[in-house]
Amino acid sequence: MSTPAATPPSICFIGLSTLPLLAPEYGRYGAGGSELQQALLAKALARRGFRVSMVVSDYGQPDGASWDGVRTRKACRPSAGIPLIRFAYPRWTSTWAAMRRADADIYYLNCQGMQVGQAVLFARRHRRKAVYWVASDSDCDPGALVIRYWRDRKLFEYGLRRVDLVLAQSAEQQAALRRHFGRESLIMDSLVEPRGRRRPRRERDIDVLWVGNLRALKRPRLLLELARQLPRLRFHLVGGPAQGSLEVFESVRREAGALANVHFHGLVPHERAVELYERACLLVSTSAIEGLPNAYLEAWMSGTPVVAFLDPERVIATRGLGRAVGSLEEMRAAVASLCSSDAEWVAASTACVEYISVRYGESSVVTPYVEALCRLHAGATVPDRAGSGRASRPTPVTPSLP
Repeated sequence: MSTPAATPPSICFIGLSTLPLLAPEYGRYGAGGSELQQALLAKALARRGFRVSMVVSDYGQPDGASWDGVRTRKACRPSAGIPLIRFAYPRWTSTWAAMRRADADIYYLNCQGMQVGQAVLFARRHRRKAVYWVASDSDCDPGALVIRYWRDRKLFEYGLRRVDLVLAQSAEQQAALRRHFGRESLIMDSLVEPRGRRRPRRERDIDVLWVGNLRALKRPRLLLELARQLPRLRFHLVGGPAQGSLEVFESVRREAGALANVHFHGLVPHERAVELYERACLLVSTSAIEGLPNAYLEAWMSGTPVVAFLDPERVIATRGLGRAVGSLEEMRAAVASLCSSDAEWVAASTACVEYISVRYGESSVVTPYVEALCRLHAGATVPDRAGSGRASRPTPVTPSLP
């Protein structure tokens, strides 16, 4: 299927926390899986000839600086402003000013929070389009939103109901969006970064790796309990504090420090995390709710099986990409088995590499994004994966922003 527009639309990503993944020199500030997806897609679209920009926080970089074909427009510093007032100034005002300087046809974001409503209001005011990519299953249920303030929740819900296109990761998310928000969505696969050499089992010196923002819904203390039950295995825990979860971070750090078989890394740059995936025999995930965790993809790219409670679309169980479990006891047994059996581990590792190579090649993953964005810009119907779709409002000729 060819794209419906000869000239691709310009795209601006709203990724206030994404600069550390776009520009390695700022990697010390850290970022999460949804930010990585933004950075990967932005660079992929730039390689395909799109004019790509990104609104990012001010980390001291010059406004207009570019990395890998992505031109950045900076908003305010993450800590700027006076509490209560900073919601409007400088956060809202600086973000809108950066969006105006970007002067894009389509604004694309995937952050659960007020920015969704903010972007939709901007797009409607300036006769542009806005796209929202669902980062987590919790985005699809008003009762599960991880948004601190009532004001921000309402802005998120306002934006999600009115954004021009919603992109989901799974059929489950698609159904939940329809059920809770009355929204149709388009299913898209996540992007992955190519890896070099994948280490054999004998060269991996980490038995169990855990990666994620340290917040309650990720349930990192279950990993610590697993480490207590398997004292002969080497556990490595990677993650910084999520917004509003500093107490969880400090508590986990203290508990990890008391266990001889746990190495607590804290926040690490993405390049360092990639090395840890390559050194690990297993990735363990203790989350109860997410989308398709980026950590799974990173692990599978490195030939590292995953043991987890969460198994989106049952790919772990059906493809043999590790073990999907239902309790801590099952997790302990699965980890012990995979770490002690070379044959079992090699079979799972091989399955991971084969699955990621077939399912997540850049061309096959990026092309549907390109088609959807071009069709949205042209005012054409954007179908879902099953072939049905909904009509988008026609797009007028795009004026320059004042």
